[in-house]
Amino acid sequence: MRVVVAEDIMLTREGIVRLLRDAGVEVVAEAEDGEALLREVRQAQPDVAVVDIKMPPTHTDEGLIAARAIRADHPGIGVLVLSQYVEPSYAMRLIQDHPERVGYLLKERVFDIATVVDALRRIVDGETVIDPTIVARLLSRHRRTDPLAGLTDREREVLGLVAEGMSNRAIAARLFVTERTVEAHVTQILLKLGLAESPDQHRRVLAVLTFLRA
Repeated sequence: MRVVVAEDIMLTREGIVRLLRDAGVEVVAEAEDGEALLREVRQAQPDVAVVDIKMPPTHTDEGLIAARAIRADHPGIGVLVLSQYVEPSYAMRLIQDHPERVGYLLKERVFDIATVVDALRRIVDGETVIDPTIVARLLSRHRRTDPLAGLTDREREVLGLVAEGMSNRAIAARLFVTERTVEAHVTQILLKLGLAESPDQHRRVLAVLTFLRA
């Protein structure tokens, strides 16, 4: 797996690169801002770009803008955005236009490099990965108008795990149920969210988008 790492703080960038390389990931280029990131992606054609959400010059959302540009110009290249902030709207902005091969993790996950590598592999496989902390915060919110109100507690739990990017098999293992049971829950979720008629490859992503917008 070939990766480009974009992070403006040199020591942080070197730390991420070292952890990835120690885990067997091939880091083919590094960048300190969005412009350099796009240039390195064009030249190196990595499998995934790992991007800090806040980079020069304004340190607002340059990384997110660059990530969306990568997905638009290089649809075969995945993007994993790292952020210090639990901000669901950032995750939604990232996946709403180009939902496959994207991920949003809190930067603290870097210290658990196995989680990061697993997210990178999922992204390469075409999945969408959302940080579990964001999913938990969304599930804890109480809304006046909730599009997920028709879901049972178990269906909400399954949808939350889908939003994290987990497969049916992984969800079954987490919940100590059969994979067929998970498939039944997912079917009911899609029916209740009005997504049953959507193309197969987009249903889960649309469900995640509905979850994030809720």
